[in-house]
Amino acid sequence: MAVLIEASGLEKRFGAIIAVDGISLEVQRGEVLGFLGPNGAGKSTTMKMLTGFLEPDAGSARVAGIDVFAAPKLAKAKLGYLPEGAPCYGDMTARAFLAFIAAIRGFDGDDARRRIAIAVERTQLASVLEQRIETLSKGFKRRVAIAQAILHDPQVLIMDEPTDGLDPNQKHQVRKLIGEMAQDKAIIVSTHILEEVDAVCSRAIIINRGRIVADGTAEALMRRLPYHGTIAVRVAAGRAEAVAKALSDFAAIAKVETMAVANGKVQLRAVPRDGAPAASELASLIRTRLIEVEEVSVERGNLDDVFRQITTSEAGTRHA
Repeated sequence: MAVLIEASGLEKRFGAIIAVDGISLEVQRGEVLGFLGPNGAGKSTTMKMLTGFLEPDAGSARVAGIDVFAAPKLAKAKLGYLPEGAPCYGDMTARAFLAFIAAIRGFDGDDARRRIAIAVERTQLASVLEQRIETLSKGFKRRVAIAQAILHDPQVLIMDEPTDGLDPNQKHQVRKLIGEMAQDKAIIVSTHILEEVDAVCSRAIIINRGRIVADGTAEALMRRLPYHGTIAVRVAAGRAEAVAKALSDFAAIAKVETMAVANGKVQLRAVPRDGAPAASELASLIRTRLIEVEEVSVERGNLDDVFRQITTSEAGTRHA
């Protein structure tokens, strides 16, 4: 598939501070890349360089094959950008602002009206079109900013915290919109909401102190967790010792750990040996063998744990 976003060795310093330290990445058409990192990791700075808003000290960026710094107007014609905070002209109505964006994008007449109507429908702005932007809620301001980013139907979308300030229903709508648009675009989504990565992103990059420290699908990143693929078993406290022994007798189980005790229940964790059958198969076998087990499940982990492990580990600090 076509690579629509390319960065090679991007670097940016602010005085003695190294904000971005050699970022290289590619995003293909049809791919949604989650861009993650702690506050101050360099996410927004990287995206500003990818969009041509900020010039790098070193490195290059291309959008739809066009050099962002050698041909900025051509590159930006292919690009939709939702910046952090989504600044809009507060004294304009939402309709006037979108008409202004259409005009500076080179659209007029029926073509401009058609594009505005599509953007308004996709972001559900019809009810506030005649209101001044400064009077809108944070969620509606964000939706106006999303509408301006997609109005010209760009090949590339770079979105900094697209669901910031939205209620759960609005977040669901924006995630659905991103999924629909991803079919023929390359999209980068920076977010602190890690469930968003699981929901809409086909891949995720984690940066720390200006460098990429992880790159892969959400599932691949979660495999880094030491308990990913282990088997969680909940039993009555009186049966815990017997169940733990029975689990230890399985040749495919390397060890059994007690994870928690509460309300007369014990949570055990069974760690499969290397080369053992799939954890889901072992879980099914446990269900049939241990009648008095109350619950058996395979632990997948979550991106919050991956994020903390990578960005606070000695390895993450060393590579950063």
